[in-house]
Amino acid sequence: MQICNVCSEQTPKYRCPTCKIRYCSLACYKIHKDTCLPLTQPSRITVDKTVTLPAEPWNVEDLLDEDHYTDRVPLEILQRLGESQELRDLLHNPHLRQLLRSIDTADSKDDAMKAAMQEPLFVELSDQCLQIVENK
Repeated sequence: MQICNVCSEQTPKYRCPTCKIRYCSLACYKIHKDTCLPLTQPSRITVDKTVTLPAEPWNVEDLLDEDHYTDRVPLEILQRLGESQELRDLLHNPHLRQLLRSIDTADSKDDAMKAAMQEPLFVELSDQCLQIVENK
């Protein structure tokens, strides 16, 4: 049985997106984030002037590797996102693409997401994703 890497008391439910350690709660995350060190970054490949991709792309196991996560969305449902014409149409919008880039490159992802949620276009994207995932 695994234990939280921060408090060493509870079963971890989450994984740090930066360094991949496991933690059990928001309180442990807040303690951890001050000392978090990113894993070494893979080299990146520039496809064109607007898109930079990792040299080694992530795979499903990088995101979905714990059986006890209660909020996990099955792979079959996630694949629907890639098949959605509505999402593809939204992602052609240059403003939305820039907004997503700014979230991805932000030092504070929390603040960037809070700001993005004030943008109607981002809310539309989020709602569309939820409709697909929740099959509504």
